[in-house]
Amino acid sequence: MQNKTLVPSTIRNTVVGALSVLFISTGCINTDDVDPFVDGSTQKGLNVTVTEPIDRDYSDIKQDGTIKMITRYSSNTYFLHQGIEWGFEYELVRKFAQEHDLALEVVVVGPNENPYDLLNSGMGDLIAANYTATPERKKYIKFTRPYNLVDQVLVFSDGVEDPPETIEKVAERDIPITVRRNSSYYYRLQSLRDQGINLVTRQVPNTKDTESLLFEISNNTHSATVADDNIFNASNRYMQGLVKGPTIAKNDTIAWAIRKNANDLETELNRFLYKHFRFGNEGEDPKRSTFLNILRKRYFESGQQIAEYYNPEMSSRGSGVISPYDDLIKEVADSAGVDWLLVSSIAAQETKFNPKSKSWAGAVGLMQVMPRFSEVSNEEDLYDVETNIREGVRIIKEHLNHYSYMDSTNKWSFALATYNAGPGHVADARRLAIDQNKNPNEWENVEAALLKLMQRKYYKDARYGFTRGIETVRYVKEIKNRYNTYESILTMSESDEEGTVPGVMGLFN
Repeated sequence: MQNKTLVPSTIRNTVVGALSVLFISTGCINTDDVDPFVDGSTQKGLNVTVTEPIDRDYSDIKQDGTIKMITRYSSNTYFLHQGIEWGFEYELVRKFAQEHDLALEVVVVGPNENPYDLLNSGMGDLIAANYTATPERKKYIKFTRPYNLVDQVLVFSDGVEDPPETIEKVAERDIPITVRRNSSYYYRLQSLRDQGINLVTRQVPNTKDTESLLFEISNNTHSATVADDNIFNASNRYMQGLVKGPTIAKNDTIAWAIRKNANDLETELNRFLYKHFRFGNEGEDPKRSTFLNILRKRYFESGQQIAEYYNPEMSSRGSGVISPYDDLIKEVADSAGVDWLLVSSIAAQETKFNPKSKSWAGAVGLMQVMPRFSEVSNEEDLYDVETNIREGVRIIKEHLNHYSYMDSTNKWSFALATYNAGPGHVADARRLAIDQNKNPNEWENVEAALLKLMQRKYYKDARYGFTRGIETVRYVKEIKNRYNTYESILTMSESDEEGTVPGVMGLFN
């Protein structure tokens, strides 16, 4: 099963977050009882509007063949590097999806969207975002068994002289601690105040996430904030000017959030997590699987590689927003009248932008062009990036022309399926759809037929025989949804240049 990252085809151009640390909002809100939003209004609590979860459990997810992960865009949850998906949460959920033969949709929370509402309305199936299990959150969702334990630590700007070593001394010096009203940090600070520690707290709009606040701390915009120790460790690898302060909470449990009525999904997720994280005996560290330890080392403990991929201080424009080949792909695709982001999505799916790639079937180069279908006579020439892109675009353009009588959604679905499986297998699936009195010009009917062509009773009469239809179906879905992710990131990047990008909905730690 291939690696899978999908974004719903109805995504709303909402991929923001990690890069939002570039978009520093101004000002703090000095109130302890309200929940400020970008528009200046105030609401109490988590601002949940969908309180009754839809009826969607594991059996429905299996039937769809897709599990939907709600997350935020950050260096430890989910992010893109040269068009390829990374992130601790992403890789962990993807592992579950692979073991259960499911595709993975990534739903990134956008401005003025609420992850609880997305979850309970069915836009996603689990929230995976370094989520702390808090009583406030449990009013609307439930949590799986944990997969991590973290400590909450104060983080000071290096502009704070002689940083206090205890929370009591922080209170004595009236050092303001900037957090979001919806965060678990806010509730911990409130608990400390209830214990008589007179802390000064400041709240920022919910367009902030922890990484954004840490970035502002590093620039001396604020004096102090709170972060989970793993997020601090990851951020400290590429941000300058952060000073770790005292621990204010130990062993918070990090878990995935799911709908309260998703009992079977909870069972499956808990079985999976039990294999990777178990509590040890009293006084012992938790027991983690090799896979989980690899992820922890990659994203929270090791060298600079992942942090540098994500680093918001590093401009990606020199090599392109999506990949190092943005300008070239734009030029070739535009000249052919083909959407360049879809071409980029194909290249990411085929080779992860590796121009030297060669498949077991003999497809070569960035776009995995089959030499026997190419107009380029010398196979070695297909390893040239520009030549390969031109050939790939020419081939996908031919497929688009073949289905030009269809609406745009169906046309692209059929063209992508043909690029992946070849025209023969797609034609077989369309004939099978006709045999079953279905419209062969509707992708959902042909999609179902492709899956049937994996069964002998159907493929034995097909002109081109057996095909791994599930791979083609997922190929189409992944590329279309990756396109939506790329489109959102491109929109965000263009807005950044204009200085108009809002931050991410700050409901995560």
